[in-house]
Amino acid sequence: MLADEEPKYLRRQKPVEIKRRKFGRAAWKTYLHVTMWTAVGLAGAAAAFECGRFLLTSPQMALLHPDQIFIAGNHYVTPQSVREIFVADRGKSVLRIPVEKRRHQLETISWVERATVRRALPNRVEVDITERAPIAFLRDGSELSLVDVHGVILDRPVEGPFHFPVVTGISADTPLEDREQRMQLYSKFLQEIESARTGADEQVSEVDLSDAHDLRASLTGLQNELAAQGSTSGTRVAAPVLVHFGDSDFSGKYQTLVDEFGAWSAKAGHIQSVDLRFSREAVVNQDTNVAMQQAPPKKAANALLH
Repeated sequence: MLADEEPKYLRRQKPVEIKRRKFGRAAWKTYLHVTMWTAVGLAGAAAAFECGRFLLTSPQMALLHPDQIFIAGNHYVTPQSVREIFVADRGKSVLRIPVEKRRHQLETISWVERATVRRALPNRVEVDITERAPIAFLRDGSELSLVDVHGVILDRPVEGPFHFPVVTGISADTPLEDREQRMQLYSKFLQEIESARTGADEQVSEVDLSDAHDLRASLTGLQNELAAQGSTSGTRVAAPVLVHFGDSDFSGKYQTLVDEFGAWSAKAGHIQSVDLRFSREAVVNQDTNVAMQQAPPKKAANALLH
């Protein structure tokens, strides 16, 4: 019993030996590479910071003078109106210039149809301009300006070799969408009559676009004739003839006008206006002033010709 109550002692075990990794050559290479690449990264970051600071703040990169803005493609757009757009960028690096915003601002100038803005390092800005092409004079009251095919009203330059018909019936108060629609109708009219007869557009002196479904054109040269019989004053140029062309088939209607005008004039005398809007019919109105001078007792009349 005493033997059973004696404590049992365990044999002391041998302690586990912990192996320590020695700081060898391979570890040195790894730490050296890490240190080297860290230094390279820090040096690159510092260089990039200094480069960025130079590009954004250096006077050598700054837009300091208007002459640093180079403009191409402008003829009627003044350099001053272009350079005024960049006044807010004076003294700033060209890299800070919001080129897209400046492009949109340039395109608000009436004569500018499209603009391109580019940075040219170190300190220049290049602007390429495509100007609008006017196709008519626009008479609005006593004002005479220019207008393009999109209905954009353009300030009339002091000088310019412009030779266009005069357009009426639209104004700055007309919505741009309506102006564009009517100016495209006008452009189509000129193209079609020119295709029917070369030089036909030279006969157009004025076009009334007040009715979107009835283009009314005043044409010259249709009835140049001798003065009243017995007069020795020679030839005179008759007043333009007002022609209602409607809104389609301008070439066919113009060809009919040219082919039949002589016969109409022989029947109706001096013609004031012709309405070609009706299918295969022409309403010819006599010039009452000339008719009364030539034959006062006669009553001026209209003729419906097929």
